Amino acid sequence: MENRPYVPWDFMNNFMIDVFKAYGVSEEDAAICADVLLEADRRGIESHGCNRFKPIYLDRFENGTLLPVTEIEIVKETETTIVMNANDGMGMVASYRMMERLIEKARKYGLAAGTIYNSTHYGIAGYWSGMAEKAGMIGITTTNARPSVAPTHGVEPMMGTNPMTFTMPTDEAFPFNLDCATSTIQNGKIEFYEREGKDTPAGLVVNKAGETLTDSGEILREIRGGRAALLPLGGLGEMTGGYKGYGFTEAVEILSSALAGGPFMKDLNGKDENGNPKMYHLGHFFLVINPEFFMGLDTFRKTAGAINRELRASEKAPGAERIYTPGEKEYDAWCNRKDKGVPVGETIQKELVELRDKFGLDYRFPFEN
Repeated sequence: MENRPYVPWDFMNNFMIDVFKAYGVSEEDAAICADVLLEADRRGIESHGCNRFKPIYLDRFENGTLLPVTEIEIVKETETTIVMNANDGMGMVASYRMMERLIEKARKYGLAAGTIYNSTHYGIAGYWSGMAEKAGMIGITTTNARPSVAPTHGVEPMMGTNPMTFTMPTDEAFPFNLDCATSTIQNGKIEFYEREGKDTPAGLVVNKAGETLTDSGEILREIRGGRAALLPLGGLGEMTGGYKGYGFTEAVEILSSALAGGPFMKDLNGKDENGNPKMYHLGHFFLVINPEFFMGLDTFRKTAGAINRELRASEKAPGAERIYTPGEKEYDAWCNRKDKGVPVGETIQKELVELRDKFGLDYRFPFEN
């Protein structure tokens, strides 16, 4: 049962745009960024929604590790590829412009891929693969991140949570959408647990002694100090398949950096040699595939939908009520929230009011009544 108050979607969208503009982001770019953040909330992925509005974007404007004006430079381009330099601007803006161009190329040539370097956090990865799906195509994207994940048999944070994301058209009400980190948990989820005063489940984070940690605030401090690390998918060691998650995490690190010759791993920690904040210089990879160049979009949709339906209809484990396919829970979240708005906890309420007052914006939030 949801006890948090809701803020209408249009209200929150307009407010976020106005705050972004107050920091120097253009109205067009601000609209992109607000929509990306709210898409996470629409899908129920609150670790990447308005919970991150202030700490990941606004606070970085303040400390100089994110530029509000995005100066995009096309470094290299062919009929089917693009290499883009985001010049430390908004990763969401650069990614939007990248996907626009790749979709256009894939419409003409069937396949298109691009990579961005010197970028910043690009929000929910499924937004970018979802742009391809809305155009009737397959979208795949990866991004590296500040180091927080240890390799198998290691305890030092070396790689980011490094999502590998796929969105594909189906003949159902929602697409196939697999949008998740290649680690057992992502930093944003732990940040969300901390905000809500909750512990992180055991077995997801280890310290230098190989001991599991559960206190969310302690985990964030230890990870940022390089004294703890998230585990790759599969968990600790090889017996439960941790080496598989480790391999996927490294594959994302390579795709997100090597194709553009960008920085990787420890060079993405956002700190200089004296521990002061510096630009993150993240890298992203994108691939768009047009099914019309294979056996056609209709055939693809029907087959993908049939696979979904057969999986959901398969025999359930004792006590299980339902089998989900990727993208279904996000669709259910949207159906539940579309007429209600964004649920906001007390910490976010306080941040929103402080931002409103700081910039003298003419808004009164529903939770203030």
